[in-house]
Amino acid sequence: MPRTAVPALASPVPRAADSDRRRTSASVVLRSVLEHGPVARSTVARLTGLSPASVTEHCARLAERGLIRESAAPRRSNGVGRPHVPVDLDDSRFLVAGVHVAVPYTTVALLDLRGRVVARRELPHERTEPGRVLARAAEGLAGLLAGVPGRRPLGVGVAVGGWVDREAGTVVEHELLGWREVPVRELLGARTGLPVRVDGHARALVHGERLFGRARGSRSLLHLFVGNVVDAAFATHDEVHYGPRSAAGAIAHLPVPGGTEPCACGATGCLQAELSERTLCRRARAAGVTGSANPMHVVAAAAGGDAVARRLLVDRARATGRAAGLLLDVLNPETVVVTEVGVIHFEDCLTALRDAAGNRAAAVLPTSFPDSVLAVAGGSVVLDALFRDPLGLSPEAI
Repeated sequence: MPRTAVPALASPVPRAADSDRRRTSASVVLRSVLEHGPVARSTVARLTGLSPASVTEHCARLAERGLIRESAAPRRSNGVGRPHVPVDLDDSRFLVAGVHVAVPYTTVALLDLRGRVVARRELPHERTEPGRVLARAAEGLAGLLAGVPGRRPLGVGVAVGGWVDREAGTVVEHELLGWREVPVRELLGARTGLPVRVDGHARALVHGERLFGRARGSRSLLHLFVGNVVDAAFATHDEVHYGPRSAAGAIAHLPVPGGTEPCACGATGCLQAELSERTLCRRARAAGVTGSANPMHVVAAAAGGDAVARRLLVDRARATGRAAGLLLDVLNPETVVVTEVGVIHFEDCLTALRDAAGNRAAAVLPTSFPDSVLAVAGGSVVLDALFRDPLGLSPEAI
């Protein structure tokens, strides 16, 4: 599709800076429509501080790209005057593809522009060789896309635990998968033919929370992910901290107060060794709760009234709260979001976590996506890029 010519502005601002300004303003407008739509352009101008003319221009550009549309019914202000035609996000045309690589399986999914899961599938790992895992992910996405004819994918987001270099699109190290320096963006892009973006799953979920979750609007946000991999991400004013080569958030070997689990590093009570789902399931098997390595079987047992299973989950939540307390002391965030199976499903686990963390944060919340957290993680990698630069990551630009 040919690019629409943009008239030069009568301004001494250099062209590159002018382009950056347009991208930033378009992002602000699109975010406002996401959060408040259907919404009048005059309201967007008031909410964003942009001029009405600028909002009208950006709405026209976003509509040309199929990202927003006019709402069906015009509305009058106080019943008088010219009717306002609200604009809203157009979630009917485009999708983003998401891939989350966990230790036992990969989740592939399609999300709309509001971060809602349209389709998903779990692909258990037969082997964890990167080429095999990513090939199956590409096949799984192709199958999902075949089921939604007429919806165009804007790109693929990949979320993985461990050390992920976002800029290079590489998984630098994932000990449990045995991955080292895996060029995920290159490998998956070659198989899908789509733009691919890669990030760590805790950071990906920060993006999902700030766009679509209960933590939207928080000035500072800490996300703690507790699965087989345990890691964290921290954001202030919508900017996630990455650090050199995106190494921020590696907390696997932080000590858990009172921890007793031996770690492969030689220490005792390291965060990941103490809190991993593998440890939870091993303790559940030892207690006769389940013979499975699936943490959801522990959750099911607890929901069915098994007091031992419930105690294991509450104890894990309490240890997670102590770990969160350490991070709270250092970072002092406004909001903490925790992704952990007990906290997601049981109020007493959330209470135990909050009590152990102390009163050092304004809000400690479970994930906003309890039934789809892994699918949302993958898709949020692309959706973050879209809402940051809708004029760059849009159908006209790919």
